[in-house]
Amino acid sequence: MVIFACAIRYLTIINVIVTLAKLVNTVRKKSRTILGLLCLLSASGLVQAKQLVIVTDKDNTTTNLATSEVAGMFNARIRTWQDGKPIIVVMRDPATDDAQLVLRRILNMTSDQARAFIQSHHGVIVIAASDDEILHIVSSTRGAIGVIDLYSLTKDVNVVKIDGKLPLQPGYLLKGN
Repeated sequence: MVIFACAIRYLTIINVIVTLAKLVNTVRKKSRTILGLLCLLSASGLVQAKQLVIVTDKDNTTTNLATSEVAGMFNARIRTWQDGKPIIVVMRDPATDDAQLVLRRILNMTSDQARAFIQSHHGVIVIAASDDEILHIVSSTRGAIGVIDLYSLTKDVNVVKIDGKLPLQPGYLLKGN
């Protein structure tokens, strides 16, 4: 009887182990699926919509611009601020993704058109190699306006709303896709 009881316990333990092994395999398979989905979600976060922001020097009191005003400044039709300071536009090279968004949403130009335009407006439009350089130029130049990635933002510049909206608000003009 003792041997029979031990055999039943042994079989029960084996059944529990087998059941646990099956459960672990199922969880592993599902975990791989869940992990795969999480990887896809995190990867989509890496290519998440770009958030650009318009910035000005700290002395500039402008807090909001209409899309048409931004377009006028970036295509050099508007050359001075309301207080008379000359506007200097600082942006990335037209071939960069950030500049492409600006060209598409504000200027309606191709990269080649933008390069020709920039060359013909030397001094009004300044090309910077990085967001850090844009921040440096804008923060140290009265009347400068620039476009940077939201996550490069520092306290050295002012953020300007576009049509009353800040970068993280729905409908913001410079949100990429």
